Amino acid sequence: MQKFPMTGPGLLRLEDELRTLKSIERPAVIRAIAEARSHGDLSENAEYHAARERQSFIEGRIAELEEIVSAVEVIDPSQLTGDHVKFGAHVRVVDEETDREHTYQIVGVHEADIKAARLSISSPLAKALIGKKVGETISVPAPGGDRSYEIMSIKFI
Repeated sequence: MQKFPMTGPGLLRLEDELRTLKSIERPAVIRAIAEARSHGDLSENAEYHAARERQSFIEGRIAELEEIVSAVEVIDPSQLTGDHVKFGAHVRVVDEETDREHTYQIVGVHEADIKAARLSISSPLAKALIGKKVGETISVPAPGGDRSYEIMSIKFI
């Protein structure tokens, strides 16, 4: 079975989503299907078909989350040390072209959220950062051409 590396907070977010789907979303869609059935002919009942489609999505997501949660390997970044970038690290980089600073945490695939500065370990930027030290420059292929970043700091918190 494939293990998924994940931080503790990432696992909690997935478990919360799973709980919400099972305890709130699933019962709500079952009620919606029952309500739509009471309106008669199901072949031309748009509410019924929409509710069934929603039910299919919810059941699929529940199955997906249960599989992921059962195969998670929780890694606590605060227990990690070192001067190289690795899973869980908070890495501050400077885009050498624009001089803009960004700080990212390298996390598992299933907890990545670029808006929250959580970078998937499988992303091109994270792959380029892994194993590097403060002061090193990396080059990352991007649609508009390669981007260069200098690593300013690495923290494990």
